[in-house]
Amino acid sequence: MNKLNNRNKQKKRRENRSRYGQFLLLLCLGVFLCMVLRFTYVSVFKNVGGYNLSEMAKSLYTQSNVISAKRGTIYDANGQPLAEDTNVYTMYAILNKKQVGLDNKPMYITDKEKAAKAISSVLPISYKQALKDLSPSTNAFQVEFGSAGTNISLTQKQKLDSYHISGLNFLQQPSRLYPNGVFASHIIGYASANSNSSESKVSLTGQMGIEKVYNELLTGKNGYKTSQLNNAGVEVDNGESVNKPAKNGDDVYTTLDYRLQSLLETEMTSVYNQVHPKTMNAVLMNAKTGDILAATQRPTFNATTKQGLNSIWRNTLIQDSYEPGSTMKIFTVASSINSGHYDGNATYHSGKYLVDGKVVPDWNTNGWGNITYNKGFALSSNVAMAHLEQQMGAKTWRNYMNRFQFFTSTNLGFPGEETGSVQFNYPIEQANTAFGQGIQVNAMQMMRALTSIANGGTMLQPRLVTKIVDPKTKKVIKSYPKKVVGHPITASTAKQVIQHMEDVVYKSYGIGGAYKIPGYKIAAKTGTAQVSDGKSGYESGDDSYLYSVAGIAPANNPKYILYITMKQPHLTGTKTASQLMAEIFNPVMRLALEENVNAENENSLKVPSITGKSTSEAKAELKAAGLKYAIIGDGDKVLDQSIDANEKVSKNRMVIIQTNGSKIMANLKGWSRYDVATYCRMAGIGAELDGDGYAYKQSVKPGASLDGGTKITIKFK
Repeated sequence: MNKLNNRNKQKKRRENRSRYGQFLLLLCLGVFLCMVLRFTYVSVFKNVGGYNLSEMAKSLYTQSNVISAKRGTIYDANGQPLAEDTNVYTMYAILNKKQVGLDNKPMYITDKEKAAKAISSVLPISYKQALKDLSPSTNAFQVEFGSAGTNISLTQKQKLDSYHISGLNFLQQPSRLYPNGVFASHIIGYASANSNSSESKVSLTGQMGIEKVYNELLTGKNGYKTSQLNNAGVEVDNGESVNKPAKNGDDVYTTLDYRLQSLLETEMTSVYNQVHPKTMNAVLMNAKTGDILAATQRPTFNATTKQGLNSIWRNTLIQDSYEPGSTMKIFTVASSINSGHYDGNATYHSGKYLVDGKVVPDWNTNGWGNITYNKGFALSSNVAMAHLEQQMGAKTWRNYMNRFQFFTSTNLGFPGEETGSVQFNYPIEQANTAFGQGIQVNAMQMMRALTSIANGGTMLQPRLVTKIVDPKTKKVIKSYPKKVVGHPITASTAKQVIQHMEDVVYKSYGIGGAYKIPGYKIAAKTGTAQVSDGKSGYESGDDSYLYSVAGIAPANNPKYILYITMKQPHLTGTKTASQLMAEIFNPVMRLALEENVNAENENSLKVPSITGKSTSEAKAELKAAGLKYAIIGDGDKVLDQSIDANEKVSKNRMVIIQTNGSKIMANLKGWSRYDVATYCRMAGIGAELDGDGYAYKQSVKPGASLDGGTKITIKFK
């Protein structure tokens, strides 16, 4: 019985094992079948969890690169780059003596004196300051060199590399190069780097000035390249590579003249450093075209280093409105003549004049007795202008303000333009506007109105950009021709106004004698205006005035207009406001007039192309061309020349060439202000120019070594 039970149990176990085995076999077959079906599905449809395996595999062997578009270049009128793409470097020095290479060579500064000497010979920093930076009081691992050690050009880096200073290192980054430093900075503006997360690239975006206004055209469009790689990571050509080239940004050509702008910057800085006004503006324009040849302001900034940018962000040429003062008398007289009310030989009693019971005073409150209106203009008499406004009538005078287009935009394209205002409700307010008080304008509005005086009654739109050019095809994409915007006065009226402006300069009683330029006839009008306190009155004190001058030359056939304003300078008594402004006006206007004569003179000398040639070749070519020259540095290769190749100049003009050697101070005796300013700018030294005419004394002796911290004072007579 027991045997039978055991046999049954064993039989059940065998049956159970058989069923389990069958179940496991079926399960394995099911799993295998599912795997086969899954692999079949994947192999056919190549998709798992919504991911395309084919594309994923392809991406593992595909390399994609963004091709960065080059930002367009901004040029001056003669093709000189004013803003261009570049790579710049930031320099730092390792001081930690534990930093050594695999070959046990030091990777730190071993000779601080040698390093300081090399750094000061290349960068705008003195030997003393460089040595101080290399000798910190703390146990620093590394040091940097402030603004002098940033935005270093490739040429400067290569020069520093040539000294083989261990421990001197550089970080590279994309940047925008403004090769002239402080150079129409608020007009050109600047572009700064912005990271593009989608492309993992750093791009440049315009933040101010032309860089911002024309940002879309300057930016261009990035391209891309995709290529296939094999298992070893080597690129293979299987016909699936894609290459879309970048479309570089378009180039912008401005009306600015590099030489005139450079000189204007130098002279503005010189005066600004003497009397530290709150603001200064200066604009030089071609009277026949409206082209702005040079324009700047103070305070300003260096577009490459951004030094000074925090001092003033706004473009004061258009974003500041102010009461112009006596330069407004130009338009009062023009309106009086053009409306048929002016009798220059008629007389009036100067000194004071009552308008509706309110006093209009002359700057000389005692007056000059009974004088003619012609003489009153030359003496800048407020009373004369008040009489003229009364004779015309407020309605006629207000109409002429509109005809000269005050209070309307100059349409230069820059944001935030202040278009001005006028207080014109009461008789005294109406009279005040005739001599530039109670009326607010901006500098470019004054320039636009002045074109009608200098251009035979035809008023022109101020122009800063002439054309947009495709850098690859050189095709002009868009041009900006000369634009006539009005005819506020007749040619006859314009001619008479210029004659009155000549009296300001050349009559014995005229108050503009400081603006005489030998060999040229100058027409000018000075201005002195009280500065508004922003409420309902004027600021008080000796330094509460805005001084200005508007000049036209040559007076007999106007080609240039130069307008300068200087707000609230701290006058010391050694120089008048007119004398200070003449230190800007005279050399800049003289250079413009000389360039105009040279361009029209068939006997002018042609400047050869010498940049990139050996110093000996350059000397021989300049000598053969009959040109005077001066050399910066004792190197054997020419890096730059002060006057562009093929330009025509007079035999008295000097060509300054910069070589790759150490800089030695030249003997500047007998040089013109322009040549001295150009030499100092190219040599990278700070200069204070005192006086007008030709150099006779310099504070740094000829033959002295120059470095980035050198400053020099040059006197002229």
